[in-house]
Amino acid sequence: MNNEEKPIIGITMGDPASIGPEIAVKALLNPTVYEICNPVLVGDAGVFSDIAKRLNLNVVIRPIHSIQNATFQFGTIDVYDLNNVALSDLRFGEISAMAGEAAFASVKTVIDLAMADEIDATVTGPINKKSINEAGHHFAGHTEIYAHYTNTKKYGMLLVEDQLKVIHVSTHVSLRQACDLVKKDRILEVIELLHNGLISLGESNLKIGVAGLNPHAGDSGLFGTEDDEEIAPAVTEAKLRGFDVEGPVPADTLFSKAATGYYGGVVAMYHDQGHIPFKLTGFKWNAEKKQMDSVKGVNITMGLPIIRTSVDHGTAFEIAGKGVASPDAMLLAIESAVQLAKVKNKTGTPAGMKERKSDKNLRQYSLF
Repeated sequence: MNNEEKPIIGITMGDPASIGPEIAVKALLNPTVYEICNPVLVGDAGVFSDIAKRLNLNVVIRPIHSIQNATFQFGTIDVYDLNNVALSDLRFGEISAMAGEAAFASVKTVIDLAMADEIDATVTGPINKKSINEAGHHFAGHTEIYAHYTNTKKYGMLLVEDQLKVIHVSTHVSLRQACDLVKKDRILEVIELLHNGLISLGESNLKIGVAGLNPHAGDSGLFGTEDDEEIAPAVTEAKLRGFDVEGPVPADTLFSKAATGYYGGVVAMYHDQGHIPFKLTGFKWNAEKKQMDSVKGVNITMGLPIIRTSVDHGTAFEIAGKGVASPDAMLLAIESAVQLAKVKNKTGTPAGMKERKSDKNLRQYSLF
C-alpha cells in the first residue's frame, strides 16, 4: 500500500508532563504502524525530541507546520509543531497551567485538522483534567472537548478491548447525577450508537446487553424503580426498532457473560459500572515490579462527525519520564482509528452517525 492510499492519523501529545509523549513516540517505533497508516504527532516538537533523547530512542523528530509537508517515513516522526512548551519549566508528574494549555492546544488542533479533512482520523494521548482547567478550559475530558468543538449533541464513550466492548449512558458526572440521567430516550440513543459502532468495527455479533442500574436490576422495584421505569421500556422500544438487545441484566451477571463474547457490546449506566470490569480485563498489574505490565484498551467517541479514538488510561504521572510506560493502548487506538477511517472512506460517515451495512472485506489489523 503506498502512502496515498493510507489514512492520515493525527495523534495528540497528551499532557507533556505525563507518559503521553513517551507512548506516542514508542508506538511510532513500531514499523507496522507505517504499514497501515500515515501517522503524524500533534504537539510540541521539543517535548518529543526531549523524551526521545532521555530514553535513547533511535528516531528523528521532524517538525512540520503543514500536513502537506509530512513525509510519513518510518524512523522519522513528523510532528505538527505547536511550539508551546518551555522545557526549562516542565516537570514530569506535575500539574501546571502550561502543560494543560499545551495539551488542550494539541487536542483543539487535531480536531481542526480533521474537520478540515486534512487528516482522516484522530487519536488522543492522556490529559490531566486539573491541568486543563488550570489553563482556563473548563471541560470534564476529551469527550466533552470534541463534542463542543464539533457541535455534537448526541455522543457516547465506547471502550474496546478484545471481546469486551462497553458504551456508557453517562460518564464524567457524579454518581448522584448519573442515576438521574438514566432515562429511556438516552438509553435508546446509546443502544443505537453502540449498534452502529459495532458495525463500523467490523463485528458480526451485534447482540447488545443492557446493564441494570440497581442491585439485581432493581428486583421488581425492591431496590429502586429506574430499571422498571426507564431501562426496560428502552429495551422494549429498541427491540421494536430491530435491535438485538437484552436487558436490564444485573451488572454482575452481564459483564461476566460479556467478557466471553456472549454480547457483541454492552450498555453501562454510568462511568465506573463500565470502566471497572473493562480495566480488570485490559490492565495487567505486576505486583512484584509494582507497575503495569500491559495497559490495553481503546476509547472511541461515537456520534462525532470526525473519528476519535484514545488510550483508555490516564497520565500515569508517577512513571512519567522513566521509560517504563507501555505503548500497547496507543497501538490499539491507532489500529482502531485506521479501521474506522476505512469504513468512513467507504461510507462517507464516521462510526455511530447512522446505521450501515457491514463490509466483510475490512481487515482487523493486529499490531502484536
